[in-house]
Amino acid sequence: MTIDHVEETTGDGEGEPTATAATAATVAAAVRYYSVAPGVRLNVRSGPSTSYGIVRVLPEGARVPIFCQTPGQTISGPYGTTNIWDNIGDGDYISDAYVYTGADGYVAGRCG
Repeated sequence: MTIDHVEETTGDGEGEPTATAATAATVAAAVRYYSVAPGVRLNVRSGPSTSYGIVRVLPEGARVPIFCQTPGQTISGPYGTTNIWDNIGDGDYISDAYVYTGADGYVAGRCG
């Protein structure tokens, strides 16, 4: 037997998205972007502490997504002193002390 054509579907066959597709759309829509403190070029690190290596530097005026947050080294910055670190990408962390979230605490789910 030879298969000449394979069709990939993302719905339930009746025009409705699957739970997986709907969940992915909801998660993507839930990510918000936040401003880094004015005039700051911010180091992005590979973990939630200054002991982790710098993977890149954000330019002044950057806006970042926060996918999840985790406790780490306590840092003082323009927006206070905190041990919250923001995951802004795959293995990329910045201190929440440099990000204007409008809250003194977690604004996203915990990483992990």
